[in-house]
Amino acid sequence: MRLFKNTMVAALMLTTVVGLANGPKSTFGKKAFEVEKNLINVELDPVFKKKGQKLFINLLNLDQDKVTIKVYDSEGRVVFKEVIEGELVVEKAFNFEKAFEDDYTVVVVDNDKTFEEKVAVK
Repeated sequence: MRLFKNTMVAALMLTTVVGLANGPKSTFGKKAFEVEKNLINVELDPVFKKKGQKLFINLLNLDQDKVTIKVYDSEGRVVFKEVIEGELVVEKAFNFEKAFEDDYTVVVVDNDKTFEEKVAVK
């Protein structure tokens, strides 16, 4: 009798799981697809972290497209430029400890998006 009850419970559970998996899109399948779609379309901005006169940049570049990093001085002159392509993780560190006193702007261009971080050297 106990074996029969366990077999019936297992059969009922299997039927329920198969029914959910093969059910209409308005139920289980659609919700799972929406969650997956939301995970894929995550928008990621670069992370700027300052430690003293050092600036660290981290960017998750899922499409591995071209990323341009530039540093401008207060007069708009480019004092550093680097183009990185084909990298999943873009990491860059800048040490402003020995830089001339000025206000610098670090610009990261990823696809059509531009991100800036200001660094003041006194």
